[in-house]
Amino acid sequence: QVQLVESGGGLVQPGGSLRLSCPASGRIGAIYTMAWYRQAPGKQRELVATITTGGTPTYADSVKGRFTISRDNAKNTVYLQMNSLKPEDTAVYYCNADMRDYSGRRAYYWGQGTQVTVSS
Repeated sequence: QVQLVESGGGLVQPGGSLRLSCPASGRIGAIYTMAWYRQAPGKQRELVATITTGGTPTYADSVKGRFTISRDNAKNTVYLQMNSLKPEDTAVYYCNADMRDYSGRRAYYWGQGTQVTVSS
């Protein structure tokens, strides 16, 4: 079984920083694109950032210049460094990964989410 587990969320003041981590574990054959999504109360889940196996990132316009996605392929882990946080960044953040397990099954997997609250 393959799984993702996020950590690093919490309460932070506007202008502050947080770093989210999401290691993949289990019977992993390969990991392809990894990503972070977020869902605020009453809103649809939205894509925040993606990163390819080779390390090429993409970002939503709302986070460009403030957030940085990275990955450590040796640790099967994706990170999200969030700087200059704003109240509108408050949401549950989910990691997502396109992975193939040992049996050859390929699918998109989700973590359980971690709450990020930006408030004074």
